[in-house]
Amino acid sequence: MSQEPFFHLASGTVRFWVLVDGQLVGASIPKETLHYRYHAQNTDDDPLATYTANAAEIDAAVRRRVATGSTEPVMLRDADVRARPQT
Repeated sequence: MSQEPFFHLASGTVRFWVLVDGQLVGASIPKETLHYRYHAQNTDDDPLATYTANAAEIDAAVRRRVATGSTEPVMLRDADVRARPQT
């Protein structure tokens, strides 16, 4: 059973769950991080829609954090989803 991601107004974060090693891990990402990483030029972007469109990349960031010892809830930061340089 999985839960749907949602925008939590009080904290200004999208909250979501990622399956890691058979367990759902709760995580969140601030709307500002989503905006500046994915839509810095826009003024009307929707945090939940941005998360949904980029869920694979954001979920991978949660898995990397868990692999390095982070525990639930994983709170992603700018550096976790920073654009990688093109090679």
